[in-house]
Amino acid sequence: MKTEKEFTTATFYPVTGAAGVNAADAAVYDGRWRVLDESSKAVDAAPGLADVSVELLFGYLVLRAPGMLRLDIPLDVIEDEPSVLEIITLDGQEVCVADEGDWAATWFTQVTGQPVRLVKVCTDTQAGGEPA
Repeated sequence: MKTEKEFTTATFYPVTGAAGVNAADAAVYDGRWRVLDESSKAVDAAPGLADVSVELLFGYLVLRAPGMLRLDIPLDVIEDEPSVLEIITLDGQEVCVADEGDWAATWFTQVTGQPVRLVKVCTDTQAGGEPA
């Protein structure tokens, strides 16, 4: 017999295309990070992306992939540096995203075997400035 907790546990996908997380605190991060190609198109089904495991641990998005060192991304950062913000069209909507930097781009490029970058879709409270 399943307990109430087992019935209410849902799977959330902080990094779209990567493995899901079965934790209630992951709900606010569902779909927050996306992997984009060089033309800023989402590559949710890139080779190797489904092999990326995701965990929320001590305020970090912890990513692991076979043969790779662990990658930790801070969960809640106010993006106030305009140089990392960009407006892109994602799933038919214009959204503000923050590039997670060269280290994350290199990590995901190695995982997927193609040039990509990791971006965080900003909420209104996270985007402290306008894109450059």
